[in-house]
Amino acid sequence: MPVWLGIRFVFRYNRKGIDRKGLEELMPFHICLVEPEIPNNTGNIARTCAVTGSVLHLIRPLGFSTEDKYLKRSGMDYWYKVDVRYYDSFAEFTASFPGGRFFCATTKAQRSYTSFSYREGDIFVFGKESKGLPPEILETYRDTNIRIPMRPVVRSHNLGNSAAIILYEALRQTDFPGLD
Repeated sequence: MPVWLGIRFVFRYNRKGIDRKGLEELMPFHICLVEPEIPNNTGNIARTCAVTGSVLHLIRPLGFSTEDKYLKRSGMDYWYKVDVRYYDSFAEFTASFPGGRFFCATTKAQRSYTSFSYREGDIFVFGKESKGLPPEILETYRDTNIRIPMRPVVRSHNLGNSAAIILYEALRQTDFPGLD
């Protein structure tokens, strides 16, 4: 299977048409959901990926059908604009990104998501809603486990909100590449 490099091209427009700089290469950010369970969360994240040009990676088994009406309703009419890829295991997914920078979101992390300097092409990994990421994934990427600070009276943020919070911090740090 060929390795996808994740390069997308964006034209910059101005009042006179296409900018003289022409084509600009951008590396999209990646959101990986490991065994997501709730279709509404995945649909919400798909929409976030559509509006940011990020790639959505789904690791099976999924807790729903991708034909689910709730999934499509959450993503609204953006589904055809989302680059969604499916994998049968996390190992298969990581093999597609040799040398990739993986950041695992977990409430157990010591470091805040704002304590890292992100680069285009970074990969943000989120676990299933009921259990989070498996311990072996967290251990493999222990130096880049990230958390969103919150009050201790609630277990965690909603998965869709967590993905958006972290992704937009990475986009902010990289000056929102390709976005208006």
